[in-house]
Amino acid sequence: MLDQKALEEQLAQLPLYAYFFIDPKKLEFSDRVRWICQNECPMYGKTWACPPGVGPVPECRDKCRRFENCLMIVTVTEVNDISDIRETLDTRPPHEKLTNQVRDLMREQGVRPYILSTEACDICTRCAYPDGLPCRMPGKMHPCLESHGINIIPTLEENGIAFQYGCNVVTWVSLLFY
Repeated sequence: MLDQKALEEQLAQLPLYAYFFIDPKKLEFSDRVRWICQNECPMYGKTWACPPGVGPVPECRDKCRRFENCLMIVTVTEVNDISDIRETLDTRPPHEKLTNQVRDLMREQGVRPYILSTEACDICTRCAYPDGLPCRMPGKMHPCLESHGINIIPTLEENGIAFQYGCNVVTWVSLLFY
């Protein structure tokens, strides 16, 4: 059983912009979000962290909603030029490091969260997905929110967080279901 107060004390020590405990049943799932993966992301069909490897949106929704709780963590990072995709993506690893730190804090309490984050997964040099083999690192791989069809913007707004802060600010979000 997670000691939320103890976890919050630990979270306060991390460089998070914000964190919230949310009800997974309130998350908005949409095939429109998945459409972006299929039509705009070069990683579609290439990793277990992306569609169609993660399963159809209704299955992803059901998987997330089986959990009673969810911790949403948010980081924001300023960049010189938001249109520079390389600079923008270079801000992702620190967010992933924090996501893993929070995962470890939860594991210390005996909780094994299911994590959605920002990854198209680049842990392995070559993903096993295209070869039809199981993921080699399922405990380390975190599918991205969009792969599950989650429209996170309403949840952010409900908690007083704007997704867009300005021209050169990147917002990263992870969900840790437990």
